[in-house]
Amino acid sequence: MEEKICQSCSMPFTKEEDFGTLKGGGKSDEYCVHCLKDGAFTQDITLEEAIAQCVQYADMAGVTKEEALAYAKQVFPTLKRWNQQ
Repeated sequence: MEEKICQSCSMPFTKEEDFGTLKGGGKSDEYCVHCLKDGAFTQDITLEEAIAQCVQYADMAGVTKEEALAYAKQVFPTLKRWNQQ
């Protein structure tokens, strides 16, 4: 089974608390808690800004900043949030 990831930042969903919330309080099955709250994106940023921002989480993901940047440039444009622009 394919790992489910946030369709904005590509964070993997590993536990129930990772899922963002919809308007009315339901859980989103597409966006994480960091990207979606009460049915709205938590940041109004461009794809390029999102890619640049992901580099700060490289250590947490266990990769180098260069690897994080290369991954984000490849994957982010395919994610639902950015693919619709």
